[in-house]
Amino acid sequence: MKTFLVSRTDAIGDVVLTLPVCGQLKQLFPECHVVLLGRTYTQAVAEACPWVDAFLNYDELKQLAAKDQVEAVRAVQADVVLHIFPNKHIAQLAQQAGIALRIGTRNRWFHWLTCNRLISLSRKNSPLHEAQLNMSLLQPLGSPKGMTLSEVARLVQLLPTVPVPPSIQVPLATQQLGQLRVILHPRSRGSAREWGLPNFGELAKLLHQAGHYVFVTGTAAEGEELREWLQEYQPYIAADLTGKLSLPELLAFIATTDGLVAGSTGPLHLAAALGRYALGLYPPIRPMHPGRWAPLGPHAEYIVFDKPGCEDCRSEPAACSCMKALSPVLAFTQIQGWQPLPSVAS
Repeated sequence: MKTFLVSRTDAIGDVVLTLPVCGQLKQLFPECHVVLLGRTYTQAVAEACPWVDAFLNYDELKQLAAKDQVEAVRAVQADVVLHIFPNKHIAQLAQQAGIALRIGTRNRWFHWLTCNRLISLSRKNSPLHEAQLNMSLLQPLGSPKGMTLSEVARLVQLLPTVPVPPSIQVPLATQQLGQLRVILHPRSRGSAREWGLPNFGELAKLLHQAGHYVFVTGTAAEGEELREWLQEYQPYIAADLTGKLSLPELLAFIATTDGLVAGSTGPLHLAAALGRYALGLYPPIRPMHPGRWAPLGPHAEYIVFDKPGCEDCRSEPAACSCMKALSPVLAFTQIQGWQPLPSVAS
């Protein structure tokens, strides 16, 4: 049985879009063991993925003495390491641990010193989606080139691992009336262009007036930032859940709702991977455009201002006119086409 170490040590959305790599490994080697190397805050994503068998915590690994770091990587007994997100330290550890096949990209100089299989891959100017780019590193293992985005998207799957906390009451939507349970995730923690609180507020109002339930999610710090906004739009919000859910609980809660609206953030990608409606709000500017970062899932959608090749807002992201051009009515109209979905239990 082969063991694969898949290294992706950045954010939640990035890890979600790496899950197809793990899924394809299971397709190629049905009896294989897949270990995801990631950060503490993405561990819950790995544990919710049916393709991932174990998690190696990079934050904990870094706390060890240098010799013990090598031993910890060696203890995984990996036959292959895939450096999906280039990291010099991890590349060195994998080499020192004696992993037989070490796959990385050609455009990182340290991979020339630490990897023995190099893939020609330039993300910056590629027309491909991030998930497709990640799959390129599987080519030395016999994975076919040119997998379509729909083929890759089928390998994005998450299942909740815990129940929703009893303190969080999720109203039962009435399917006959087409009621929806919709999450709004207004902040992006700098990972995406902001749509703006007035737009999210107006969308909450429109959804409430149409008979839908609206929930707001975010970190505790974001909840503090949103305090005045939450008070202003409180009549239209069924529950403010900012700071009230751990990541495993957030996954469980999203799975009980019908969909989520956000910029290109981790929760948007989580919703898509959980089989919920996921409406992403995107600018057309590269490399942030949906061609690269759209959510992937059976009900994943996005809206983007049709202004190809836009560069106007690169120097002043906060003044992004393309995001301002996405009206709440446009988002509301898209959501009105959704159908209530059955909850996914842990």
